[in-house]
Amino acid sequence: MIKVGMMSFAHMHAFSYAECIEKIPNAELAAIYDDDPGRGEEAANRFDVPFVEDAQAFLELPLDAVIICSENARHKEMTIMAAKAKKHILCEKPLALTVDEAEEMIEVCKEEGVLLQTAFPVRFSQSMQKLKRMIDHGELGEIIAMRSVNRGQNPGGWFVDPKLAGGGAVFDHTVHMIDIMRWFLGKEIKEIYATVEHYFSEQEIDDAGLLTIEFEDGTIASHDTSWSRFSKFPAWGDAAIEVIGTKKSVKADAFGEKLFHYKNEAKSLQYSFLGNDIDQGLVEDFLQSVSNGTEPSITGFDGLKAVEAALAAYQSARESKPVLLREFS
Repeated sequence: MIKVGMMSFAHMHAFSYAECIEKIPNAELAAIYDDDPGRGEEAANRFDVPFVEDAQAFLELPLDAVIICSENARHKEMTIMAAKAKKHILCEKPLALTVDEAEEMIEVCKEEGVLLQTAFPVRFSQSMQKLKRMIDHGELGEIIAMRSVNRGQNPGGWFVDPKLAGGGAVFDHTVHMIDIMRWFLGKEIKEIYATVEHYFSEQEIDDAGLLTIEFEDGTIASHDTSWSRFSKFPAWGDAAIEVIGTKKSVKADAFGEKLFHYKNEAKSLQYSFLGNDIDQGLVEDFLQSVSNGTEPSITGFDGLKAVEAALAAYQSARESKPVLLREFS
């Protein structure tokens, strides 16, 4: 039995991940830690597991792994604490606030001999996986270009505090699709040019951006990222990509399978998602790596590269010019 602890319920994905653990026969949600006692106790009561207010006491429990869902600014601190306690780690995205922080997290986990996986559940969408197989089998021919979107609602709370979140919509919604692009191509980004704006929210934080991307093999891409969905929109948002090849072009939408509900309510149209549970796929993949002692399918380095791209977008917007990305060995 793999014993898993949850570190913080600051991020809304925490509840989903905890529910996923409960569905896995050889896994057990064993304890919850949160630096907000009220939030932590509420989650512990919901899942009927112990709440531990002290982080060190929590990490001294016989846990095999932890899932970190804190505010972005606390990812580094919690990851290093968990690594030094010899716990394998699944960390919510974005992995860190800076590339240097991500590098330190990766290095400490390596030194301590624990796994570090970045939470990119979009990889586990059936449509994304099918498109990945088509690309790998050469069905699209040579990949010429890609264009993606990740547009959702403003989550509010700490997400609009730059000190805790690291940025706004561009930081929050760039990392998922950058990861998908890198995964599809198996190539790294060479250059990013971006426009970052504030259009939709009351808070003075970026809520929209448009990225133009060039990969090392010459493939070009664009990414539309925003918190542009209004509160009455029938679904939270989207995460979709079109890959254009010399043989064919294919679109994939992680949330594309919908049932339409029309009601005489404030939100007259609502969507029910009918596709597979991508969070379940993520958590099962992580715990399988823990069980088998194998490298995660989505590494800390994958998280680092996504952070690097998002930060390059901000730099490009500030300087009004393309930004070359660093090369890592």
